[in-house]
Amino acid sequence: MRNIKVAAAAINQIPLDWEGNRARLLRVLAEARAQRVGVLCLPEMCLTGYGCEDAFHARHVVDTAWAELTQLLPATVGMVVSFGLPVRHRNGLYNAAVLVVDGRVAGIVCKRHLAGDGVHYEPRWFKSWPADVRAVAELPAEIPAHEVGVPLGDVHFNVGGVRIGFEICEDAWVAQRPGAELARQGVDLILNPSASHFSFGKHRIRQRFVSEGSRAFGVTYVYANLLGNEAGRVIYDGGTLIASGGDLVARGRRFSFLDHELLTAVVDLDRTRTGQIRSASFQPEVWDRGDCVTVPFMVPEVAIDLRTRAVEAWESGPYVKEEEFTRAVTLGLWDYVRKSGSSGFVLSLSGGADSSACAVLVRLAVRLAQLDGCSSGLASGDPAVSGPLVCVYQSTVNSSAKTLESARQVAAGVGAEFHVIDVDVVVAAYRAMAESVVGRALTWEQDDIALQNVQARARAPSVWMLANLRNALLLTTSNRSESAVGYATMDGDTCGGLAPLAGIDKLYLLSWLRWMEKVGPEGIGPLPFLSVVNALQPTAELKPAGDNQTDEKDLMPFPVLDRIERFAVCDKQSPAEVLVRLRVEFPMHPEAALRLWTRRFFTLWRKNQWKRERYAPSFHLDDTNLDPRSWCRFPILSAAWVRELAEMDDAADLTGGGA
Repeated sequence: MRNIKVAAAAINQIPLDWEGNRARLLRVLAEARAQRVGVLCLPEMCLTGYGCEDAFHARHVVDTAWAELTQLLPATVGMVVSFGLPVRHRNGLYNAAVLVVDGRVAGIVCKRHLAGDGVHYEPRWFKSWPADVRAVAELPAEIPAHEVGVPLGDVHFNVGGVRIGFEICEDAWVAQRPGAELARQGVDLILNPSASHFSFGKHRIRQRFVSEGSRAFGVTYVYANLLGNEAGRVIYDGGTLIASGGDLVARGRRFSFLDHELLTAVVDLDRTRTGQIRSASFQPEVWDRGDCVTVPFMVPEVAIDLRTRAVEAWESGPYVKEEEFTRAVTLGLWDYVRKSGSSGFVLSLSGGADSSACAVLVRLAVRLAQLDGCSSGLASGDPAVSGPLVCVYQSTVNSSAKTLESARQVAAGVGAEFHVIDVDVVVAAYRAMAESVVGRALTWEQDDIALQNVQARARAPSVWMLANLRNALLLTTSNRSESAVGYATMDGDTCGGLAPLAGIDKLYLLSWLRWMEKVGPEGIGPLPFLSVVNALQPTAELKPAGDNQTDEKDLMPFPVLDRIERFAVCDKQSPAEVLVRLRVEFPMHPEAALRLWTRRFFTLWRKNQWKRERYAPSFHLDDTNLDPRSWCRFPILSAAWVRELAEMDDAADLTGGGA
């Protein structure tokens, strides 16, 4: 047996936070040393932060990253550590992992497959490194290295008989994984430094490629990842993994509120080597390709350790999506408010589902942070344990006693400061000014939309003022379903600095609120006061009470809206194709209604792209996001769907579905 201790770190970094990033890395290195780790994998771009965007093009960013690495090298003596940072070579910029052995740079591996879809824009900043190509890096003179010319590119390492290779994040997600080539070179360890964003169900895919990679390649596979809301929109769940010979031997905690999590495991290199020897299908390359960097350092051997860290119960429970949503958004809120330097949150609390969900999520963020031992004041950069949320109910003549009571109970239930402001006097003033300009009285029959919108906009100045006075972050409550069809008043209910719900649809949000009322997240439990919210039918309350306004009456049933969005936006289907699928899924609805709702969706989607461009930043929660800045792009001006809607009508008429 040859047992060594390997480790993967999840770290909550901040783009361009040089001192803070260095301090967090030093804490990880100190903990790894205390636990006698021999080989440590750190996340992708851990020195600079992954979300630097166009700042990667600045020369000083690359130079500073190397200067920071220089300061960290003494803390790596006696260990093998991979650091992520950008590397320049012949006027190309590369996403790289630098392998440091015993305090000196051994070589640099460059990412071969860049992530260029959805939230990722790596080809905008980096070049992909070609397979089987090696070069010599030009490093700053002050960087201590094992060789005068540091190997760069598609290389792997022989560190005292332990062979180490890399798959950098996206490299493991493609069909032609570098791991297969590394296995033929007899590699023992594959390190994967990643910046893999959270989305629903994605962690199961990661576990599969890590465990299956370790089996198919006959290696130990060490997967590291970023943690937290690093740069604003994208949330990283951590979720470090270590697998050996097909067995997932250790799984790290996800959604931690701490600044890092370190996952360790003792692995037997002889076991995976024997597995390769016994495999009839394994065929090693017997010639030397010249891509192996030899480093004279013995990775310390340790005693066997069969202990594995238990994964939290919710990971295998019946409510994984509910738990993931709760923990992703609360971690996103917590990091956003503390990293922005805000002192808390302000929320226009209507008593309805969306604003109530925002209030609950703020409360849960504070509570989950407390459970992780994070409990000091927001003003100093750390979130507060009390008084982080101010809620304001802004009534007009169209507001109901039911929603006011709901807002009161929610504010009390989450422990928020609560105020009631009557904005009717502001609405009346705006209405009078408009009437003086147009020279007539405004009526609901003639001016419906304008009279609704002015109420929403009249609420914005006062709530913004409260946020400014308290140096607080104003939350806007728009959800993804509203974003799809533009069911929101710009500069009204959309005002705010962050939209925590814009990545989730209304149908799921209502389901989550019922779960919060009855079950709740592990370690916290249910919030029974939400029964008052769940008893209400979602409504904007912008029309007179006699109109019985509801969101579904204005739009369509939420289940239908959710499916049309999925078919049209995610599956890219035409109106006629969408209608065919709706007939199958919703036979209880008349053909004429399905046709009307399909037309309404496509028409509103086209008209309201400008609104989606202006929404406050939101969190990416699944890979069917509508945010044009992180996932789904669409022209602001277009004639889209005119012909397609006519074709839908023609097809429906031909099949007798026009009635």
